[in-house]
Amino acid sequence: MTNIANRTMSTIALLQKNSLPSLVQQELERMILAGDLAAGDKLNEVSLAEMLGVSRGPVREAFRALEEVGLVQQEKNCGVFVRQISTEEADDIYEVRAALDELIGRKLATTITEAQIQELHTLLSRMDGMVASDDVDGYSAMNLVFHDLLLNMTNNQKLIHTYRRLVNELSLFRRSALAELARNRSLPTSIAEHHKIVEAIATGNAQDAGSIMREHALAGRDRMHRALAVQSDAELHLEPVGDLVARQ
Repeated sequence: MTNIANRTMSTIALLQKNSLPSLVQQELERMILAGDLAAGDKLNEVSLAEMLGVSRGPVREAFRALEEVGLVQQEKNCGVFVRQISTEEADDIYEVRAALDELIGRKLATTITEAQIQELHTLLSRMDGMVASDDVDGYSAMNLVFHDLLLNMTNNQKLIHTYRRLVNELSLFRRSALAELARNRSLPTSIAEHHKIVEAIATGNAQDAGSIMREHALAGRDRMHRALAVQSDAELHLEPVGDLVARQ
């Protein structure tokens, strides 16, 4: 009974801090970014409401909020779908993100505090440990935390909203095979770039900090293209099953 009471109290506390549509949005966003709801999937309002134990109203409101942050799109007379991002659109997103990263670097170089620099160094130490142990999944998650921390330190709400939408859209573009190819053996390079970012910001040189962050974003785009090229080459060399059977 004590455990049930504790869970009930936790649920009540959660609902007091968040509206029901907000909680539904958070869960659907988690499912989309985790790949439980894949790009192109049609979202069934009734099924999701039943699964989450809510009425259709909060799900409908969550759909509108998810569309605003770039995760779903509503097609007239067809329904709501998890957004699909093409390679060309991903390219455009990286280009805009690079410009915003440069802005973040320039701004933080002139406003960051010693306490914030220490916070970044602490986070980098954790990331160093993940590189040493080849913890790719842990590093990938911590990389998002690192960039979101830099973003929050700007204290620019318009920038934060715009940047997070771009990050969401890039998350939709990642396919499992592509993500694996893109991150394979790239951790040492990535962590070195992160250290350069923090060092540049800490020096207070806005131009250097902005340039390094822009280069970091564009390097991510280049890695994406190399991964796509490798994937395309691998697919070209896969022998069709029918041909293989015919030759046996």
